[in-house]
Amino acid sequence: MPIEPSIRTTLNEPENVWDYPRPPRLEPIDLPIRIVLGGDVIASTTAGWRTLETSHPPTYYLPPGAFSCAIEAAEGGSFCEWKGRAAYWTLRHGNHIARNAAWSYPDPTLDFLAIKDHLAVYASRVDACFVGDEQVLPQPGDFYGGWITANLIGPFKGAPGTTGW
Repeated sequence: MPIEPSIRTTLNEPENVWDYPRPPRLEPIDLPIRIVLGGDVIASTTAGWRTLETSHPPTYYLPPGAFSCAIEAAEGGSFCEWKGRAAYWTLRHGNHIARNAAWSYPDPTLDFLAIKDHLAVYASRVDACFVGDEQVLPQPGDFYGGWITANLIGPFKGAPGTTGW
C-alpha cells in the first residue's frame, strides 16, 4: 500500500521504501530534527521537510535558520533530475569541520520550491542526526543522503551493487 502524503508527527508505523513514489514526493515533517557536530547540537527544527523516493530512505531538509554553525560553500555539485542542481556546503563548529556534509537546492524545480535553500545533511559526516528522539543510521554508500529510522523496511539503494536498481 503506497504511503499517503501527510504531515508526519510520528515514525511509529512501518514504511516500506519500495512503496515510496517515483518521481519523489516532498512532505513536511513536524517531528524535531537535530544534527550534532563536535558534541553540540548545530541544527534543530520542527519545520523540516522530507523527500520520499522509491528504494531510498527519506532525505530530511532543514531551513537555513535552523543551523547555529558556520555554513561555508564547498566545491562541487550534482544534479537531480527531479529537484535540479545541488550546491554543497561545509559545516564548521569551533574546531570541528564536516566537509561537503550538506547540500541544498538554490533554484529547485517547481515541485520542490518549498525546500529552496534548505539544507540536507549526510548523517555519516557529522556526529549524529536525530528524528524525534531516534538517532538515524546513514544510507549506505557515499552518494545518497537518506536517513534510516527503525520503522523503515528496505533494502535500500546505495550499497555496493545497488546503483543499477
